[in-house]
Amino acid sequence: MNQRHIIFVPGKNPKPPPVQHQNLLWRCLLEGVCRAEPDVVTDMKQHTEDFKLIAWNHLYYHKSKDISRDLPWIDALIHQHSPTAQDIKEANAWHRKLDRFLYSIVDHIPVLLGLMPKPFRSTAEEINGYFVNEGDVACRIRELLKQRLRPILANNERVLLIGHSLGSVIAYDTLWEISHEEDLAGKIDLFLTIGSPLGMNYVQRRLMGNTAMGKNKYPDNIRRWVNISSTGDITALDRVFADDFSTMLELGMVDVIEDHCEGIYNFFRNEEGLNCHRSYGYLVNPAVGKVIADWWQFSAKKEDKL
Repeated sequence: MNQRHIIFVPGKNPKPPPVQHQNLLWRCLLEGVCRAEPDVVTDMKQHTEDFKLIAWNHLYYHKSKDISRDLPWIDALIHQHSPTAQDIKEANAWHRKLDRFLYSIVDHIPVLLGLMPKPFRSTAEEINGYFVNEGDVACRIRELLKQRLRPILANNERVLLIGHSLGSVIAYDTLWEISHEEDLAGKIDLFLTIGSPLGMNYVQRRLMGNTAMGKNKYPDNIRRWVNISSTGDITALDRVFADDFSTMLELGMVDVIEDHCEGIYNFFRNEEGLNCHRSYGYLVNPAVGKVIADWWQFSAKKEDKL
């Protein structure tokens, strides 16, 4: 029986066909682990079956992305082992800081959204589409993840759940539903959020359990939560979760919430330029690789004791 699982929930936008997308993500994840803990990646390469993608995007967008558009940029990303001086300069550019400032204002005063540039509005509309749940699409998306998690939690197996961008919101809501609506006692070893909007007021007001009190407000099936955000990633508007979700710590619902948001650079580039938010760029980062490698080693020790 497989006792160890890495489950990845992607963010918004159409994605390549599931098998191709999963292979690309796994390739980048292994690269990030290699940069952080080279000895660990040798073992991980022998367990490709432990990595699973929750391919929800086609349910939402009804189309796939041409994989050929990403391949040369991912190759370039993997051959680049650290941010260049230009990457760092662009990630800290004034226009990104201005965008973050404007985004923050809209997060507190949503009525101003109509005055924002089109990219702001389209992003907000896509996130809102998930919360509106038209055609029960959000429920069907979460059911994909539930189907993967139910047997794992029922058998008390080791699991690392990674949520990127909107995928972190989907994962959070799913964990809340499982912990409060289903009789499953198992817990997620590690909830790793990357480029996550879970710190936004707009998002928090719409999460599962947002109107509840005490322990009913939060998922009760996470042992450890690590949040990582890169410089220049405005989707990760509020990059510190330990304060937003401090009640979970106070109630003993989670052992630790860690935020890693200083000096982390996502240097993915494509024909449109630097993109500080793309999942591939997060996964090759050694800060993310270190968290994954540590969990892998820890879970291996637990398996040896069984």
